[in-house]
Amino acid sequence: MSLHLTNAQARHTILHLQGLTRPPHRAFPPGGLYKLIRQLGFVQIDSIQWVERAQHMTLFARNQTYRPRDLARLIEKEQLLFEHWTHDSSIIPSEFYPYWRHRFARERERLDKRFENWQGGGFRDHVGAMMERIERDGPLMSRDLERAEKGPQEMWQWHDGKAALEYLWHTGDLGITARKGFQKVYDKARNTIPDEHFEQRVSHDAFVDWACREALERLGFGTPGDIARYFDLIKPAEAKAWMEDQLASGANNTLQEVSIGCAKKDETREMVARADIGSIVEDLPPLPKRMRALSPFDPVIRDRKRLEWLFGFFYRIEIYVPAHKRVWGYYVFPLLENDRLVGRIDMCANKKADALQIRKIWWEDGIKLSDARRARLDAELIRQSRLSGVSKIEWL
Repeated sequence: MSLHLTNAQARHTILHLQGLTRPPHRAFPPGGLYKLIRQLGFVQIDSIQWVERAQHMTLFARNQTYRPRDLARLIEKEQLLFEHWTHDSSIIPSEFYPYWRHRFARERERLDKRFENWQGGGFRDHVGAMMERIERDGPLMSRDLERAEKGPQEMWQWHDGKAALEYLWHTGDLGITARKGFQKVYDKARNTIPDEHFEQRVSHDAFVDWACREALERLGFGTPGDIARYFDLIKPAEAKAWMEDQLASGANNTLQEVSIGCAKKDETREMVARADIGSIVEDLPPLPKRMRALSPFDPVIRDRKRLEWLFGFFYRIEIYVPAHKRVWGYYVFPLLENDRLVGRIDMCANKKADALQIRKIWWEDGIKLSDARRARLDAELIRQSRLSGVSKIEWL
């Protein structure tokens, strides 16, 4: 008989595994920020700075003493983290680098076909010349490249040099040693990763096993699709084969079958969970009694389908939706209170006005703005204004 988790237990569990039961007001102990990022597995980056960039909001939601310079130090000085791709560009522990080599190989096969169709065999000359330049002259940004064409270029019209840089980065020959004004600084990958991780190799089977175990460690429970999507390193079919192999082997130290209560009453979902899920549920620490604005790319929010059935919260980011068709707004932040997503807020840090400007709040059905909830919201807005470096809050 499989274990059953109620919806409340399941929500509390995922928030705990994603670092949201940590006391958010306590300063990080030595190594604490790295441990948090490792617990999450990765922190997704976003170029848009509506309040603060996504990576900073994700970490700040878990610890209000976090400052963006702390992340830069771990990447640029200590090399404990590297930047590469999950679902999008992300910050990843350097100790995971050997497993990303399998992604590099897959990307090389994919991009070789794409670039040959685009530029023919000549793209290899651009790639080779770019690698020689970096080996000779050291790190560079795309804006350092001489452009063959004249006149302005839009951001999506990559010239040959930019395309070569991105190819070399996606396939693992280059790394990102820093960002300046959000511009990538490319260098040889060997110079961005500690030798102990750069030199390590793992087999394909070990890679799949690691990707599945590490995803389930952070998800708590899930389907093969959930497991595959967490890091976006493997295919659902690979996760399904791994799951079936683990269950068929009778090894009880990896996973167990569970049923999970959905946000909709009387609905459940069958899936697998990490073997210690029962003890995790029994020992769940309390959630902080506060409201928190989450980045649209927070790991709790990112998987929209899972979010909807687990939390009963439908969310989409409307950046690419024409203004007249938006239901909410250009860049709207979900609001987490205890174990529930209670609403969403359209807010933006206007540096010229020195203000965090609030356009509108939408509360979920059944959520009332009590005095206590208003106080929690006000406290979170003050925290967000401090993170974004503005001194006041304006309601528009």
